[in-house]
Amino acid sequence: MIGIPVRSDEQIECMRKCNARLGIMLDELTDMVRPGVTTAYLNDEAEKLIEKLGCKPNFKGYEGFPAAICASVNEEVVHGIPSKNRILKEGDILSIDAGMVLDGCHSDAARTVGVGEISPECRKLISHTRSAFFAAMKAARAGGRLYDISNAIASYIDGTGESYGIVRELTGHGIGTEMHEKPMIPNYHKSVRGPRLKAGNTLAIEPMITMAGPEIEILEDNWTVVTSDGSWAAHYENTILITGDEPEILSMGDKEKELGYE
Repeated sequence: MIGIPVRSDEQIECMRKCNARLGIMLDELTDMVRPGVTTAYLNDEAEKLIEKLGCKPNFKGYEGFPAAICASVNEEVVHGIPSKNRILKEGDILSIDAGMVLDGCHSDAARTVGVGEISPECRKLISHTRSAFFAAMKAARAGGRLYDISNAIASYIDGTGESYGIVRELTGHGIGTEMHEKPMIPNYHKSVRGPRLKAGNTLAIEPMITMAGPEIEILEDNWTVVTSDGSWAAHYENTILITGDEPEILSMGDKEKELGYE
């Protein structure tokens, strides 16, 4: 079984710096989400913030992706392309996925936020998706196994009592000197435990949860992933470092930390 890369001290420090700046950017960007704003405006502001922070967007140009952020609205799960024609409305939910590169080290994180006043069902979906990430953190320990993380996410979602779907075709991943590295990290139950986790592993953990069925489709733009049944979806992601103790979450800004760790 192939092991997960262990980062050098220099790489870890570089990833800390890069991800800390991503957390700052996402804090500022999510504060700009309100009715009447376009997703293109948010992308423009993200590019300005990334430059201001001394980094470069790692999404832009990745396999031809045209923007610095993915902006996915309502039934769009991930990879929504920002557009001046996509005007956010009261009651929408928006998932922003973004990353930066600094001195060859990558960061990746996502947040789902409400636009104005949203329904109780949407608030619950967003909260449960975020909490599934923190359930996974309890399993992200040196000496444990990779798919303990997957099973922790799935068990948390199963335990909500809601009829949520867990997207299977899209997963978390390793991250380091490339944005997407092995291993893939599913968010659903696995019958095997996978490779052993070691201090120095860096991973991007990202539950993607729908209000109903887990099936997805890709739109004609060849990027935007939507739910097949039109149910709305939430996405929450951070880059983490496996340590000798509790995992270190690298990509949380101060505003996100204030929301708590559950």
